[in-house]
This record gives sequence, C-alpha cells and structure tokens, in this order.
Amino acid sequence: MDSSDRWYSIGELARRTGLSVKTIRFYAERGIVPPSGRSPAGHRRYGVAALARLELVRTLRALGLDLMTIARIVDREVPLAEVAAAHADALAVQIRLLRLRRAVLAVVARRDCTTEGMELMHRLATLTEEERERLVGDFLDAVFGGLDTDGAFVGLRRSMTPQLPEEPEVEQVEAWIELAELSQDEGFRAGMRQLAEQYAADRADGSVTVVRPDAVAVVRAEVGPALAAAVEPDSPRADAVVAAMAGRYARLCARPDDLSSRRQLLARLEAASDPGRERYLWLLSVVNGWPATESLAPVLDWAVRALRARGV
Repeated sequence: MDSSDRWYSIGELARRTGLSVKTIRFYAERGIVPPSGRSPAGHRRYGVAALARLELVRTLRALGLDLMTIARIVDREVPLAEVAAAHADALAVQIRLLRLRRAVLAVVARRDCTTEGMELMHRLATLTEEERERLVGDFLDAVFGGLDTDGAFVGLRRSMTPQLPEEPEVEQVEAWIELAELSQDEGFRAGMRQLAEQYAADRADGSVTVVRPDAVAVVRAEVGPALAAAVEPDSPRADAVVAAMAGRYARLCARPDDLSSRRQLLARLEAASDPGRERYLWLLSVVNGWPATESLAPVLDWAVRALRARGV
C-alpha cells in the first residue's frame, strides 16, 4: 500500500505525535485538524496529510501561537512568514520585559529591600527611552547647567550619559537601576556639581580657552609612576612627584605654584575622592557596554596624603 494511502486511528496518531487523544479530538472538533474519514464502525481515521498538519499545529502551539491564528495558517488564509515575523517581534518585547523583571528581582533579593524600594526599582527599570533620557537630562542639567558657556563641557556631558541598549543584559539593567537611583541622590548631585564648578573655575583662571585636563587627570599622570614604584607619599622620594603635579596644576591655571595653589589642588582632589563619583563611572561603563573604568582611588588617596604631609 502506498504511504499516501495510509490511515491512522486517533490512538496511532497520538503515539506518533506525542499528543494526547483528548487534544487531537479537540483539534478535530475545532476544525483545525479534521479527520480524513471514518472507519466502518464510525471511528475517526486520519491520513498522512492530517498527520503532517497535526505536526505543524503542535510546532506552532509550542511557539506560542493561539489556535485562531494557527487555524488561519494551516488553512493558508495568512502566510506563515508574516505570522512568524509578527510573533518574533512580540517575543522580543516579552524577552526584554522578562530580563527587566529578572534584574529587579535579583536586586531586591540582594538588597533585601522594602516593598517601596522594589516598586521604585521596577519603575526605574521599565521607564521608556524618552523617560530615561528625561531623567538623565535632569541630572546632567543639575551638574553642568549654566557652566558650559564655551562648549567645554559638551564632550564631558556626553561621556557621562548612560544609554541602555534595546536588548540589555541583566547586569546592564541592574547597573541602570543603581545609576538612576544614584543620580537622584541630592548629596551626590551636590558633590558632582562642586566638581563641575571647580573645573569651570580652573578654566577661568587660565589664559588658554581650549579644553584642558582637570586636576584629577594632571595628578594621575604624575602619581601613576610613583605608585608603580611603591613610593610612599610622606617620604622624601615623593617630594619630586609632589612638585611635578603641583607645578603642572599651577601652569594649568596660569598661576604660581604657591601654598594657595596647592590648597586649591587639594580641595579639587578631596572633592574628586567621593566614592559616589567612581561608582557612577563604573555603573556607566556597565550600562553602555564600555571597558571597566580604572579605579582612581589609589591615585587620589596618594596625592591627598602627599599634599597633607607637606603642610598643605
């Protein structure tokens, strides 16, 4: 007998497809996979075409399609490719939401926070792109607003802008939640504003109107080799390093390297030592998928101790 003439009972069909008899009977009653005929005793019989149709229905159900859509596909009322594309888009949205939920729950479990805290994190995680931009813009305006009179802060502001990807990893969502919370902290905002004002003041002190390195960058260049060489900040070996970084900072501000200039440098470094600043930059690198930022804490700590050890 030709295989195309093969007939299957509903029990045989169930064994071949792994579906239950009840499910196959349900599909038959809904007209999705009707029987190909009846036995002399009136029992349902299914042909090879019905078997193939049932296999397709099983696959489509496993992919999450509803029965009404499946019926239209198997009856060729709508193209399979069109339906697949639509469902792929819908699944992408669902996957993103699941990632967000997973990230929120992971943070909640780690922090053991209150229900109010959980609600806040969920709200931050599910902000639209426009809402995220508004939140970040408000923070950056609080930090740089009114200071960028000559465009010196444009690049700096851009480098501090988090951009959560369309399909973020869980770690990126977790970092975004913490970064968003940090950006709303009034104490952190005040500290970042102080740093921006100090940088603007240093620029105003100098005679050159181009973008120049800030105090942290100046100190990092001089202190890095001293740290690598294990030079103690209060040792005589550190004198030359302190003189180099203080002199470079004074030249940056077009002023003499005196006690006043060194006290100003110390104030800049103490403000930059805020752990929140470093935390923000690290979170930013995670959210944006950038290489992890290098910790400047050792450099800042060495420079602050070295200046204090010399009576600044």
